[in-house]
Amino acid sequence: MASNSGSADLRTAKKVSAAEKRSQKKGGAANGNGTGNGNDNGVAPVSEKEKKKYNFFVRTVWTLVMICGFFVTLASGHIWCVLLVVYCQVATFRECIGVTTLSSREKKLPLTRTLNWYMLFTTIYYLDSQEFYQFFGPSFLEYKVLSIIRSNHGFICYCAYLFGFVIFVSSLRKGHLKFQMGSLCITHMALLFIVFQGHLIIKNILNGLFWFLLPCGLVIVNDIFAYLCGITFGKTKLIEISPKKTLEGFMGAWFFTALASVILTRLLSPYTYLTCPTKDLKTNFFSALTCELNPVFLPQTYKLPLVFFEEKFGISSITIKPIYFHALNLATFASLFAPFGGFFASGLKRAFKVKDFGHSIPGHGGITDRVDCQFLMGSFANLYYETFISENRITVETVLSTILMNLNEREILQLVATLLDTLKKRDVLNVEKLQTAKDMLDTIVH
Repeated sequence: MASNSGSADLRTAKKVSAAEKRSQKKGGAANGNGTGNGNDNGVAPVSEKEKKKYNFFVRTVWTLVMICGFFVTLASGHIWCVLLVVYCQVATFRECIGVTTLSSREKKLPLTRTLNWYMLFTTIYYLDSQEFYQFFGPSFLEYKVLSIIRSNHGFICYCAYLFGFVIFVSSLRKGHLKFQMGSLCITHMALLFIVFQGHLIIKNILNGLFWFLLPCGLVIVNDIFAYLCGITFGKTKLIEISPKKTLEGFMGAWFFTALASVILTRLLSPYTYLTCPTKDLKTNFFSALTCELNPVFLPQTYKLPLVFFEEKFGISSITIKPIYFHALNLATFASLFAPFGGFFASGLKRAFKVKDFGHSIPGHGGITDRVDCQFLMGSFANLYYETFISENRITVETVLSTILMNLNEREILQLVATLLDTLKKRDVLNVEKLQTAKDMLDTIVH
C-alpha cells in the first residue's frame, strides 16, 4: 500500500510539474530545454524560507551601503550633512503626502500636488536660509539685491506663503471641499513634524557634528537593541498599534542605549572636527578645524557626595568630562520618547493600510521608515543644546555678520566713528592717529 501510495504521489507531482512547465512556456518564461527540475529553470514558486533569506541579504547589503554613505557624508563636511538632511526632509514629505493623499481624486482637482511642493520649499527657505546668511555676509553687502533679500527675509517669506494660501482658496471646488481641507491640514502637519524638526537638526550640524552624530547613533542603537531584547525576553505588549513592540524590549534597549552613549561619547569627543561649531561651509574632515572648546568637553573635578567612597576606596572626587552626563540624558530621551515618533508613523501607516511609506531603500521600505524617530530626537537634541550646553558666545564673526546684514554703508561708518571715540576715551590707541582717522570718517559721513 505504501508503494502504491508513493507511486501515485510521484505521478501526481509529475503532472503538476508538467502543467507548470506548459503554463510557463505559454507565457514565454520557460527556458526551452525540457530538462531539470522547476528550481533549475526558474518556474517553480520560491519558498517562504528562500524569500526571507533573500530579503535578509538585500536588507543587510543596503544597511552597509547606508552606513558607508553616512560616514562618507560626515567626512565630506558640514554642508554635505546639511544637504543630506534637506534630502531626507523632501523625501519624507513626498512619502507622507503620497500615503495620505487619494491620487485618484487628486487628478480631478487643480494644483493640489503643486501647492504641496510650493508650501514645502517655501517653508524650507524660510527656516533654513536664515542659518546660512551668516556665512555670506560680505556677499550681501556687495550686491544690493541680495542685501535687500536678506534684510526683508521675513516679509518676503510671509508674502510667499500668503500667495500660496490665496491660490489654495481660489482652487477650492464644490463636492471636494472636505478632501481639499483635509489635504491642507495634512500638508501643514507634515511641514511641522518634518521640515521644522529637520531645521533643528541642521542647527545641530552647524553647532558641531557631535550634536548631529550622537543623537543619530543613539536612535540606531536603541532600535537594534529594542528588537534584540524583544525577541529574547519580550512577553508584555507595549503599545496597541505596534503589536511586536514589548515592554521588555523597550526597557532593555534603554540600558544598552545608555551604555552606548558612554562609548560613543568616548569615541567622538576627542575630535575637534566633530565638537567645534563650523564657521566655514567648506570645512571637511581634512580641514584643520580648531576652536575654543565648550566646557562640557573639558575634564572637571566633582566631589563625591558619600563619605563611604573616601573611607572604603580612598576616593573623595572624580575627574570626568560633563558631556558624559549629558549623553546619558540624551540616551534616556532616545530610549523612552524618540520611539514614539516611530509609533506615530506606524499608526499613520495602519490608518491608510500600507506596509511601508515607500520602496526607495531596498529591504527597508521608504526614507520615512528609517528616519521617523530621528526627527523627534534631533529636535530634542537642539532644545537640550540651547538650554544646557550653548554658551551663546558673541564673537567677532557674529558681530561683523550682524553689522553687515543689518546696517547700510552710512550707518557702518557712524559705528566706526563711535568705536574710535570709545577707544580714544580709553587711551587704547595713539590720540593723534586716532583723531586723524576720526576726521576722515566725519568727512565721509557728512
